[in-house]
Amino acid sequence: MSIFSKEQAEKEHDKRQDEFQEKDLDKLQEEEEKIKSKFQNKGKLSRYFDDVQILFSLVRDYSNGSYREIPWNIIASIGGALLYVLSPIDLIPDFIPVIGYLDDAAVIAFCLNLIEKDLAAYKVWKDSSIS
Repeated sequence: MSIFSKEQAEKEHDKRQDEFQEKDLDKLQEEEEKIKSKFQNKGKLSRYFDDVQILFSLVRDYSNGSYREIPWNIIASIGGALLYVLSPIDLIPDFIPVIGYLDDAAVIAFCLNLIEKDLAAYKVWKDSSIS
């Protein structure tokens, strides 16, 4: 991803995370289908579709109060990254063929890497609550 560096992904992610507020949880959930559709059959983004599914599950469980074993900054990290994907104002416009989604993929990858332990703990909780 030489067009969009790890440092750029981190900078964009951090900016979106800092701006994300609790009131944005509703907007995020309202836009869930639009955001998910960006991950379906979109080159580099499609590899993150399953991850996005679990991220939305985590956000829903946090929002409805059934899972609060996670710090707010992790929720803000997820919310900021997912809303970045939806934003028409990102560093590489999505309409540019082939490379238009590279920045979105980089921001999501950075977020997933950042929250890896918290996401693993959530998956264990989710699996045990379904059983």
